[in-house]
Amino acid sequence: MNIAYLSNKNIDKQKWDRCIDMASNGLIYAYSFYLDAMSKHWDALILNDYEIVMPLTWNKKYTIHYLYQPFFCAQLGIFGNDITAEVVKAFLEAIPSKFKYWDFYLNKNNLFSVDNFPMYERSNYILPLNNSYEQLTANFAQSHLRNIKRAQQHGNVVKKNIPVAEVISLAKEQTKTFSPITAIDYSNFSKLFEILFKKNMANAYGVYSSQNQLTASCVYTFSHKRAYYILVGNHPNGRTSGASHLLINHFIDEHAGENLLLDFEGSDIKNLAWFYRSFGSSLEKYPGIKLNKLPPLVKLFKQ
Repeated sequence: MNIAYLSNKNIDKQKWDRCIDMASNGLIYAYSFYLDAMSKHWDALILNDYEIVMPLTWNKKYTIHYLYQPFFCAQLGIFGNDITAEVVKAFLEAIPSKFKYWDFYLNKNNLFSVDNFPMYERSNYILPLNNSYEQLTANFAQSHLRNIKRAQQHGNVVKKNIPVAEVISLAKEQTKTFSPITAIDYSNFSKLFEILFKKNMANAYGVYSSQNQLTASCVYTFSHKRAYYILVGNHPNGRTSGASHLLINHFIDEHAGENLLLDFEGSDIKNLAWFYRSFGSSLEKYPGIKLNKLPPLVKLFKQ
């Protein structure tokens, strides 16, 4: 296979985005403008004339180049049509040797067993919205239905087109004690949101209590007939009021009957997986890979 490694400055972004547009496994995270916003650096592997592509999101620590997964990019990997195990293997073998440490996620169409490249499975949950709202809610867990009803009875309302700064503020507050996401990452996402919003590829939603307090919020992004549930922020006061249930239910009601897939972006966390699954969603597996090619002494330090 004629797979070329190109540094970022040599990538034809128009051809790149056209490939992502046409890829059977295309995802919003792989567009050049998304990668430009969220990755510290990214180069690429490209088959022939942008027939199949793979972004290499990388950073450098001391003298060591490594591949990593940027925040707010659930899946990356190899994008195109007719992707096989042989294609995946060829692309992984084409990654330059200067990248001594790998820790990143590929996408659902890259899930193969590949010799010499130890993959592990990650979990995502997806919900096709092409049925009626009544048919969709028939698959909700009873506890979810009760929470939605409770939220409505308590006067909670869902608003669209809220300022993304409010979503970010709530997400920061919720995760400040455990999340590695930095202020720079949030700032980068805010700038990305403005780009996506202008392209009609994103919107921000929030649930407000009867006292006009924002208790649940998120950004939905759109591409490839998918709606991605991303940048979630929940206030502690919303946990018992069913605010997050109401938020997702509103979106499902709004888009029921459309040829659209709701992508929950995870999760491997048991409680979150149950929460998403209880909306009637199904499991979608995708691979991750970790590979340590560091020198022995550095490898020992890394462990």
